[in-house]
Amino acid sequence: MAKILVLAEKPSVGRELARVLGCRQGGNGFLSGSQYIVTWALGHLVELAEPEAYGEQYKTWSMDTLPMLPEKMELKVIPETSKQYSIVKKLLHNPEVGSLVIATDAGREGELVARWILEKAGFHKPIKRLWISSQTDRAIREGFAKLKDGKEYLPLYMSAQSRAEADWLVGLNVTRALTCKFNAQLSAGRVQTPTLALLVQREEEIRRFVPKDYYTVRADLGEFFVTWHDEKKQTAISEKARAQAIADKILGKKFRITEVKKTFGSTPPPMLYDLTELQRDANKLYQYSPKQTLNIMQRLYENHKALTYPRTDSRYLTADIVPTLQERLRAVNHGEFGTIVGEIFRTRKNISRACINDAKVTDHHAIIPTEEQVNLLNLNQEERRIYTLVVKRFLTCFYPSYDYKKIRIDLTAEGETFSAAGREIIELGWKKVEKGLDEDDEEAAEQVLPSLHQGDTFLCRTTQLKAQKTSPPARYTEATLLSAMENPSKFIEDKKMKEYIGGGLGTPATRADIIEKLFSSFYVEKGGTH
Repeated sequence: MAKILVLAEKPSVGRELARVLGCRQGGNGFLSGSQYIVTWALGHLVELAEPEAYGEQYKTWSMDTLPMLPEKMELKVIPETSKQYSIVKKLLHNPEVGSLVIATDAGREGELVARWILEKAGFHKPIKRLWISSQTDRAIREGFAKLKDGKEYLPLYMSAQSRAEADWLVGLNVTRALTCKFNAQLSAGRVQTPTLALLVQREEEIRRFVPKDYYTVRADLGEFFVTWHDEKKQTAISEKARAQAIADKILGKKFRITEVKKTFGSTPPPMLYDLTELQRDANKLYQYSPKQTLNIMQRLYENHKALTYPRTDSRYLTADIVPTLQERLRAVNHGEFGTIVGEIFRTRKNISRACINDAKVTDHHAIIPTEEQVNLLNLNQEERRIYTLVVKRFLTCFYPSYDYKKIRIDLTAEGETFSAAGREIIELGWKKVEKGLDEDDEEAAEQVLPSLHQGDTFLCRTTQLKAQKTSPPARYTEATLLSAMENPSKFIEDKKMKEYIGGGLGTPATRADIIEKLFSSFYVEKGGTH
């Protein structure tokens, strides 16, 4: 009986697949069993050939040979990993092997890793695709029971190949042009260069910015504070003398409430994590770089089997995941999550319907816990932090909206107008699980107000005159740069170009590398808050 060859992306994953498939017989660069042979790449084993492969004229960097536009892009074996490529090629052409299962990462880049190897090796036997979102034994077994036809993933391969060829054509041509023109080693890239442009544009805005002084007036009414505003609800006063005059005029005077306005507010639970949102939060909370967060996630996915596939751009789940949620809840029902999970089970809460949307899941669903229980003592601090973020976000989606009443009061004193804002919590909802990160500036600035009615009066005890300066736009953090890369259309004026940009600069999987490359190329540097 012909054997099935399984191609994984890296040795660690290959060995896990081999263990589950019962391939215990060791070989040089592969493991075999009665039905399967499992082998692996070491990331990419094959890549696009350098310009020199297309002619002697490209060995010298010169403006005269630009642009380089090969009619057909050639592939070459990466010299450093050619030994493993030879092993994989030999197995692909082994007469014992009747078909292949592509088991590289279930994403665009993983597809490219496998297909370039197959193309270079001249492989023409039947192909199946393993497409799984977690590395647990159960997920692997179920994945092999439901293998997909390799033809279904040809468009993904074509997309990945187009991206790689575009990177070659733009990156190598522009890099050579810049280096030749300015006689300095400069690099450019299809995603790298516009990302750098965002940073340069912001730096120019900061340099051009001229700060202006302004003043605000607050009054202490005993039980709460109120702030002066004009008829346009602006609180800034440009002249200090005018601000001081208002402060002097109201000190010790009677304030009367002219209006109490209560509006109902409701905030639904935040959506589940995709990679970019998780990288943003990890940067805000722990100052982890996007690359660092991706590496931590990769360990939690591959080594600990605790979380699902990290390189996803979806914040939704598909309907077929819903029956597995009880098991996933049981897997996290320990430690600090025990009380919350206990309440979810006791009150029979279901996940929010807003989280389930098959149409909004392309390659992979949102990042959630797997069905495998994890001993938190086996995780280091950074793994525990990222794991906790994902679990908490998952649990919030079983809770109702955070409901509150927004209270705004308007007052007058000596012909001047003042106001104060506060909120009264009706239902804490998902905030029981996740507090802090989702508080907006408005919420943080609000105060607890006593019971107030129109016509109530208060005496001004003290006044506060605060001198402030207008602030320049903030420099990017890695979190805010990720947001700008995800949605760059607001920086583009040309309508056609806006449509073309579509899904942003790079993908969730590549943005971290682009930011790291800008640091390693010394185009940008990390600084303090100045």
